Amino acid sequence: MSTVEVKIPVFAESITEGTIDIWYKQTGESVKEGEKLLDVETDKIVLEVVSPGEGVLTEILKQAGETVFSEETVAKVEVGALPSFDAKSSPEAAPNVKTDPPMKIMEPLETIPAAPSAPIVETVEPKDTTANRPKTSPAVRKMATAQGIDVNTVPHQNDRVTKADMLAHAESQKQVPAAPPMSLTAQPAITPIESPVSNDPFGRPEERVPMTRLRKRTAERLLGAQQHHAILTTFNEVNMKPLKDLRTKYGNQFEKDHGVRLGFMSLFAKAAIAALQKFPIINASTDGQDIIYHGYYDIGIAVSSPRGLVVPILRDVDTLSPAEIEKAIGDYAKRAQNAQLTIEDLTGGTFTITNGGIFGSMLSTPILNPPQSGILGMHNIVDRPVVENGEIVIRPIMFVALSYDHRIIDGREAVQFLVTIKNALEDPARMLLNV
Repeated sequence: MSTVEVKIPVFAESITEGTIDIWYKQTGESVKEGEKLLDVETDKIVLEVVSPGEGVLTEILKQAGETVFSEETVAKVEVGALPSFDAKSSPEAAPNVKTDPPMKIMEPLETIPAAPSAPIVETVEPKDTTANRPKTSPAVRKMATAQGIDVNTVPHQNDRVTKADMLAHAESQKQVPAAPPMSLTAQPAITPIESPVSNDPFGRPEERVPMTRLRKRTAERLLGAQQHHAILTTFNEVNMKPLKDLRTKYGNQFEKDHGVRLGFMSLFAKAAIAALQKFPIINASTDGQDIIYHGYYDIGIAVSSPRGLVVPILRDVDTLSPAEIEKAIGDYAKRAQNAQLTIEDLTGGTFTITNGGIFGSMLSTPILNPPQSGILGMHNIVDRPVVENGEIVIRPIMFVALSYDHRIIDGREAVQFLVTIKNALEDPARMLLNV
């Protein structure tokens, strides 16, 4: 048997550290090679750390909530070992029992009858407790330690103990008179928790939750974009009837032929490519005092995930068909929900499209994704009265927004860019004929 170290994977160049989110195994438990041991949350994604070998997890060096760095050792696995609670049922133990003489088997059992059972009782109990232990956050565990309370005794819903559960439990303990021997220790254990957890003067419950690394990184980038870029937004409206008619006419055949639904995002992406080719400055990025013109079109498509908004990149969108774009977006959305996006999926990009309409947004001013110089915002589709050929008619209208870096992009270019997208979407044949 040998001991191997469990190390944090090598982070991408733009990531310096991470935070352990959750351990899936506890000390003393058996692990298989390649089995997931823990999740590490970074600024952009959640990394899975797996076991380097099959054996027993003998030591955990970093707990959930602690900061870790690239290639740092966080645990140790004894390869080839078996957990002590499996010793009784181990297939290797049976042959030894059969080959030993009867007297040698009986002597230790008669002279020290409790010896074989004692280790089994001691090791089985912690395993069962770990398996049934509710999930907790680092903050909850800190509260439990300060109060001297076992989280297993705290009433909770589902499989997680929250701060609200801890507060309710503490309040219920205060209402029940304590026994005389406990009165000296119970009160100090509860009192320190009330001040940092709830600052409301009326004693109403509050919960303080630290930002995730993804949320903190998003906040930093948004503030940086506003501080270092001259962001301006221009708006227009798009009559979506031609696209809706197109989808009604060909949607079923499109799905039958390509195995994916025809959505609006792929058509907006193709329209954006046509406009970016016409106005290359909007596909450019800034690097200090330099402007970098990109001869390719890598479009970031904003998708939601349980941890917040992420922007995976579709590479060389000008070479992709609408079906290929729809498939790529669907794949990214699924992987975002399952926390399976990689650093490479989120790195780069020359332009971004975000669709707030799926959440019901009527109008917004999207913020740049530096070092990009432009971002297109889509919104919901609402039937509105418009004038066509001197008559008022009802049409499905979407407001669109282009936020851009006014340091390098003039208002004229931004407005014409958005008009180009509007014309392409209201007359899809323009995209086919490139006019």
